[in-house]
Amino acid sequence: MEQRLTDDERLTLKTGAFGAVFLVSNADPGVVALFRESFAASGAMADASGLVKEALTTGPLPKLPRASTPEIAAVVLPALSRAVEVLAARSPQDVESYRSVVLAAADRTARAHRGVVPAEVEAIARIRAALDGSS
Repeated sequence: MEQRLTDDERLTLKTGAFGAVFLVSNADPGVVALFRESFAASGAMADASGLVKEALTTGPLPKLPRASTPEIAAVVLPALSRAVEVLAARSPQDVESYRSVVLAAADRTARAHRGVVPAEVEAIARIRAALDGSS
């Protein structure tokens, strides 16, 4: 049975999802890449539905660290794990949808500019592990 999310829970889902895209994008930085990657990721996020879509499209954008990949990962990976926990408790049928949307956005981000590089593959593996609760 689906339950409404609190503002903090929605922000956790957004931090995980948007942060995953930022983590992959930061793995192979570049100004031109940033625009292509953002566009690619937004397409995947638009495919969300139900509670996941509501969480990703309402409320403020998350504040993510801008300094280094380790700092970004230290915020994003726990948020992904927590987001899955929140959904498992509030709306179990949406857990797989969230995982799929986040992984699709991360994958589209990686493929958006010059193909996928090893650093992006590693970032996606870390994202997948956090979503699976094994980070």
